[in-house]
Amino acid sequence: MYLKKPLWSEGIIPKGSSGSEQEQPSTAVGDLVNSLTQQRVYREVTLALRSGLRDVRAEFSFLRVRGLRGLLKFLRSVAETDSTINLFSQTQSLPELQVVPVLFQHSLKDSGDEIVRNLDHIFGVEPLKITSPSTDSEVSLALRVLEGCCLLHPDSAVLAHQHKAIQVLMNILPTRGVIEQGACLDALISIMLDSSANQMDFEAFHGIEEVAELIRDKQVDENLRLKCGEFLLLLIGHVNGRDGPPLATVHEDIRRLLGEKSASLIWAASQFGSTLDPEQRLTALHIQARRVIESLDLY
Repeated sequence: MYLKKPLWSEGIIPKGSSGSEQEQPSTAVGDLVNSLTQQRVYREVTLALRSGLRDVRAEFSFLRVRGLRGLLKFLRSVAETDSTINLFSQTQSLPELQVVPVLFQHSLKDSGDEIVRNLDHIFGVEPLKITSPSTDSEVSLALRVLEGCCLLHPDSAVLAHQHKAIQVLMNILPTRGVIEQGACLDALISIMLDSSANQMDFEAFHGIEEVAELIRDKQVDENLRLKCGEFLLLLIGHVNGRDGPPLATVHEDIRRLLGEKSASLIWAASQFGSTLDPEQRLTALHIQARRVIESLDLY
């Protein structure tokens, strides 16, 4: 969704810019231009959502992948301005345009849901509807779209909770490949931000234990172990911002699972970067995660 300049704005000089009094539009004209522009952008936002969601609901994985790629590109474009973020948030109040439910009903659906329960289709006139299973690429893209939705629109985390997001993601984490596992960890952080319900589910499904098992295993891909380190740093530094429920025991859990020295390093390193710009914070996060891995490998 990269917008072209609307035709009706040609020759219009914004309020406050230089120019003769005759060149500057009246307040009424300026308001009309702004209104037309906002309506146009809203139409493009809804069109992009409808097009992407139509493909994500498809029976074939290659179509769903196409839809997910379109949605991911759309979300990246939305994130560029506050006005488009607000428009996207407005669309997510409309059930037919909500992204998160569609992700869990299709791309992130358990393949076990496709088991045929009876043979009625053999004796009836209605053909059996077959849906191709989600590929690794599809799952990875769906997790990235889920992450983007929750970061841009916090109420999407509520929708995710309604679809048992933590349970679904905790099933993905130990069973998929490295790329999907990394995307799963990022998605977990995004759906737990400011969401006590999802944090409680994470604790109930022993999420810390699953992540600790991956980061301790030296046979696991190094990039995934680093991603686990980053996850723990973000969990302590950003998600778990208080000592009360639902993650009241997270410090003790990490100490029990990873040892005193590694737990102390994670706690200290998680406090980094409050005065850094986003790029510097990302670099610092990566460096601190590597130190956590090194501390584990020494013992």
